[in-house]
Amino acid sequence: MGEPTTITTADGTFSAYVARPSRDKAPAIVVIQEIFGVNQVMRDVTDGLAVQGYLAVCPDLFWRIEPGIDITDKTEAEWKRAFELFNAFDVDAGVGDIAATIAHIRKDDGCNGKVGAVGYCLGGQLAFLTATRTDADASVAYYGVGLENRVAEAEKLTHPLLMHIAEEDQFVPKPAQAIILAALKDHPQIEIHTYPGCDHAFAREGGEHFDAAAAKLANGRTLQFFGKVLG
Repeated sequence: MGEPTTITTADGTFSAYVARPSRDKAPAIVVIQEIFGVNQVMRDVTDGLAVQGYLAVCPDLFWRIEPGIDITDKTEAEWKRAFELFNAFDVDAGVGDIAATIAHIRKDDGCNGKVGAVGYCLGGQLAFLTATRTDADASVAYYGVGLENRVAEAEKLTHPLLMHIAEEDQFVPKPAQAIILAALKDHPQIEIHTYPGCDHAFAREGGEHFDAAAAKLANGRTLQFFGKVLG
C-alpha cells in the first residue's frame, strides 16, 4: 500500500517508504529502521500505522553506506551484513536525516503539522536522539541500544518520549538497563515500561524472540501514547 518518496539534504538525496491513511489530514509518524534496512518488517510497521490513521514514513537511513538495503534476520550472512552496516553507520548523520524526514513529511499535504517518531533496535537509539535533538512532537523507542551512553542528552528533552525496555535484552545488559532507568525514570517527559522475560526485538513479528503478548502490550501503549500526544 506504500509509495516511495525522495528526501533532499545538503549531502544528497535518499528514499523513504510512505504509507497514507484514509483520512485527508493526519499526524505523521517517522518509522526508524532496525539494522536490516527498510525491509518487509519496517514496511509492515509503516503500513500498520497508516491503517491506524497516521501518515507514516520510513526513511532509508543506510543510504550513505549503500542505498536500498533490504535484508532479513533469517540467515547468518544477513546478520553479518547487518552488523557491518551498524558499525559503519554515522549516528549523528542519521539523526540529521531523520530531522530532514520530519521536515519533509510535515510539509506533506496529507500531514496536519504534527509529527512523531518510533524506532526499533538501532532505531530505538535514534528515536531517543530524535526526541532530544529534533522538533518531533513525540517519540517512542523500542529496545534502544547504546542508550546508557546517551542518557545525559535527556536534559535537552522538551517533548514526550515513551521507552520500551526488554529486561532480558542480550544487547542491553542489566548494568546498562540500570544506568538508563536510574537516569531517566523520574524525567517528567519520559514514560518507561520494562518487559520481564523478553529479549531484544520482542516486537519484531516473525523474529526469533518475538513475544506476541508483550508486543501487543507495547504496541497498544505506543498507539495510546501517540493518540494522546499527536491526536
